[in-house]
Amino acid sequence: MSSIKLAKKIVYTGTITLKTGLHIGGTNAALNIGGPDKFVVRNPLTNIPYIPGSSLKGKMRALVEISNGETNNGKPTNNPNSKAGKLFGISGDSDNSRASRLIVRDAELDTESANFSNTDLPYTESKTEVAIDRVTAKANPRTFERVPANAKFKLNMVLNIFEGENENELKATLKQAIALLHDDYLGGHGSRGYGQVEIELDKEHGEDRTY
Repeated sequence: MSSIKLAKKIVYTGTITLKTGLHIGGTNAALNIGGPDKFVVRNPLTNIPYIPGSSLKGKMRALVEISNGETNNGKPTNNPNSKAGKLFGISGDSDNSRASRLIVRDAELDTESANFSNTDLPYTESKTEVAIDRVTAKANPRTFERVPANAKFKLNMVLNIFEGENENELKATLKQAIALLHDDYLGGHGSRGYGQVEIELDKEHGEDRTY
């Protein structure tokens, strides 16, 4: 593989606003009697919910692949020259691999963004849903923990641009990913109304940093 040189980094900061409650699953190790069946992921040191960068990046990648017809029989594309491959990278053998150009940080909850004093759990709400067995008509209630609507998370992403690469194309693919996410969902249970988000960038084209 020929050597490549980093030209610059473009830092994107912004806000992820929840339009509906968000559930990204965490451990059930702290399960209490009478508490939720499914917990959200939290920082184990602060007990504050966050959005894992892997969840956000994986969702954006999947949406870009589907939108551009780049899926590989339902699996992530293995084409390094596809839009998704160029931005999100390709894992595999040395001849076909490509490092991701996009770093997505874990998004921290802005604890001042909403009034969390009325939530029944620290920074979150519990939502009970009832599944009905179509054969026996037996009700099966389950309780999910969600970060409530209107809460905000701090977004931070870094786009690496190497010499000779099409910067505008990479930016356009990232912009497409964000737009697609607005009309989809993040986390689990999106078909039931969870996870609608809106991303607002502080600067549309990010902040250039050269070294």
